[in-house]
Amino acid sequence: MLVTDDRCDLLCLDLPKAEALRSARLSPDAAVAMSERAQALGDSTRLTLAAALADTDELCVCDLAWVSERAENLVSHHLRLLRAAGLVQSRREGKMVMYRVTEPGRRLLEVIRGDVEIVR
Repeated sequence: MLVTDDRCDLLCLDLPKAEALRSARLSPDAAVAMSERAQALGDSTRLTLAAALADTDELCVCDLAWVSERAENLVSHHLRLLRAAGLVQSRREGKMVMYRVTEPGRRLLEVIRGDVEIVR
């Protein structure tokens, strides 16, 4: 049977199960933090940059611009957003800024990549 309405036709609350899940749900702060990280990877350019960083130790903005085929200023903008979300870290080495993916970023990328066949 095809479901055309996403609501129950009657109140069928499994109170013990629902109450246990309600008491263990994410805090509002945790939900916001997780949502911000997921949103940071919701852009294809940011996802490409994070995935490239996950495949190596670290890269500078110039390298990431070359890899992603994007302008350096655009890459720099996206890296700031990824850094603000805690998915990448940066460090200055002379005149270069080097980026690496963080452990939370690596774990999130693993979940997103899941069973997706990566075509290169």
